[in-house]
Amino acid sequence: MDINETIKNQLAENPIILYMKGSPQAPQCGFSAKTSQALMACGERFAFVNILDNQELREGLKVYSSWPTYPQLYVNGELVGGCDIIMEMSENGELAALVKEAAKQAEA
Repeated sequence: MDINETIKNQLAENPIILYMKGSPQAPQCGFSAKTSQALMACGERFAFVNILDNQELREGLKVYSSWPTYPQLYVNGELVGGCDIIMEMSENGELAALVKEAAKQAEA
């Protein structure tokens, strides 16, 4: 399976997925830490992928998303953005609304 198929499968299987450095419990960079904390504060389950574990995925996702940095949050298969966008959305309430709606749809 090529890397784009892997990415498409991950996005299809996980309505809320964060590509990050490290894990939410042990982030490997400050941006990943802030983003995962904002996501955890929404109170919904989400998947994550440690892009440091897979160099092919790390490079392939940059091309797939046309987004050069990590973390990258996807909701319902769509790129939401990186740390700055997520933090802004968290502060104005948009992130919680988006995440809760995606979780609700996934349960239905």
